[in-house]
Amino acid sequence: MIRLSDGPMTWVAAGDSVTQAVLHTHGARGWVEHLHERVRWQLGRLTDVVVNTGVSAWGAADVLAAHDRLIGRFDPDVLSVSLGTNDCLAGEEGLPEFHDAMRGIIAGVSPQTQIVLHTPALVSSSGRERRVALPAYCRAVREIAKDTGALLVDHEAHWLEHHGTADPIPWLDDPAHPNAVGHLRMANHTLRAMGLGELDPL
Repeated sequence: MIRLSDGPMTWVAAGDSVTQAVLHTHGARGWVEHLHERVRWQLGRLTDVVVNTGVSAWGAADVLAAHDRLIGRFDPDVLSVSLGTNDCLAGEEGLPEFHDAMRGIIAGVSPQTQIVLHTPALVSSSGRERRVALPAYCRAVREIAKDTGALLVDHEAHWLEHHGTADPIPWLDDPAHPNAVGHLRMANHTLRAMGLGELDPL
């Protein structure tokens, strides 16, 4: 659960294209924009700042190399890190680098920063051959969260709970990118994990 302070807070969401939420929502809000709506409006935290620094096609090593630009200069109270969808293209051989980069990202912020780690969401059946190692990267995120005390948002488990063995096409725009429905589901799952409720119905 995220601890809310009495004063204004800075929230940073770092990640890949699923965090950046370009193109595949077709003009609808991405999950970070939904988080912004919940925090700054529905929870009445008008002077909080929510920054989305997601970069399409990037992995953990890329984010670590640009840590000051994407994260450090904002000195976040809450840092959300959602990576693995691109990292897994390196296969299980890439797991040690992923572990090191993720831990480096976390180590680069203040000890007072509240860390939120996200497992990647599912990909479609047509995308699984290219991303066959994705479940291993989800396990790695869980391990890192446990080791570091970070709050875990387990999208893989949430999507599996909903879709089971069925192809999660209703929540996807292409084999690897959530559509507007998928982003809304990710947002509400994230908010629940953070202890911030869910988005108020429109």
